[in-house]
Amino acid sequence: MGNLFIKTLRPAYGFDDVAIVPGDVTVNPELTDVSFQLGPYTFSVPILAAALDAVTSPDFAIALGKLGGLAVLNLEGLYTRYEDPFSAIAEIVSASDSEAAAVMQRLYAAPIRDDLIGKRVRQIKEAGVVCAVAATPANTKRLAPIAVEAGADIFVVQSTVTTARHVSRSPRGLIFSELVTQLRVPIVVGNTVTYRAAKELMETGISGILVGVGPGASCTSREVLGIGVPQITATLECAAARDQHLRETGRYVPIITDGGMSRGGDICKALAAGADAVMLGTPFARTQEAPGGGYSWGMSTGHAALPRGTRVRTGVDTTLERLLFGPTSRTDGSENFIGAIRTAMGMCGATTIAEFHQAELVIAPAIKTEGKALQMAQSFPRPSAK
Repeated sequence: MGNLFIKTLRPAYGFDDVAIVPGDVTVNPELTDVSFQLGPYTFSVPILAAALDAVTSPDFAIALGKLGGLAVLNLEGLYTRYEDPFSAIAEIVSASDSEAAAVMQRLYAAPIRDDLIGKRVRQIKEAGVVCAVAATPANTKRLAPIAVEAGADIFVVQSTVTTARHVSRSPRGLIFSELVTQLRVPIVVGNTVTYRAAKELMETGISGILVGVGPGASCTSREVLGIGVPQITATLECAAARDQHLRETGRYVPIITDGGMSRGGDICKALAAGADAVMLGTPFARTQEAPGGGYSWGMSTGHAALPRGTRVRTGVDTTLERLLFGPTSRTDGSENFIGAIRTAMGMCGATTIAEFHQAELVIAPAIKTEGKALQMAQSFPRPSAK
């Protein structure tokens, strides 16, 4: 039989598999600092809105920016293909479940218009907030200079999996070190889930890393491709790469855990695992300010040949401010994310997110069910969102 090789598997953990251990010292929640820095910009809210058309319109980006967060506008979305993107959004929302994917494929086939890129960026900038935009690696060389010239402050290069080394037919692909020099704005790259890929990306000079492959509520990459790593393990690995890069170079590259979080506890676990901030999509789709009218879909849903996303119904049951800051009467962690972060940090004795990284995590698959028989047996209706 020759040399026998058997591939071994290592365990990997998601949000429901772990718990945060309280600290030996506690801190009043109001004394915690939850700010997040990306390049020269400091945000009082460590939460980004994903570049989903159902979430981040220019108006939504302005609203979140004024509350202290950052929303990323998709340069390959409906806002840069149509003068009136909301008619296209309405068509997607009104389509039947069986027709939705085909409708999106047709609508996203329209060409990207350079003039609309400038128009959307200027709209955000004129409101006085930081403007972040995103494109796939394939379109970055063309779209990035247009967006930056129009005033974009942060550029995100995003695809299902992005690496520093990529083999293609192109004699010269996208070289991040050159892009950093050319654009002269902070560049965030994603997505990745491993130590080595994250560290190689950091070594190109980029300013941030997006962590996560396939955990989003509207993403189907894990079903379609079978690819992904649970978010806690992915965050731990990329955070280790960040810390090693800091030791070697003195340069800190924040990591942003992207996707898979629907409750305050998920966000707290991501931060405790090493994230400097998180990126959310579907939770924001629930807000009155989101343009999707209670629906959300992934960036890859409109792919012409292999959609890796689906339209999901979220409903509209909250506002942007209540989602982030409360007050809330809900007991399921679906509102007041910042309050949850501050309280968890206080229970661990952490006054900053960097200190929160030192909190202990334990493998605890029963953490959400232990002693909760009555909660699991009964169904409590959610309070009306008024």
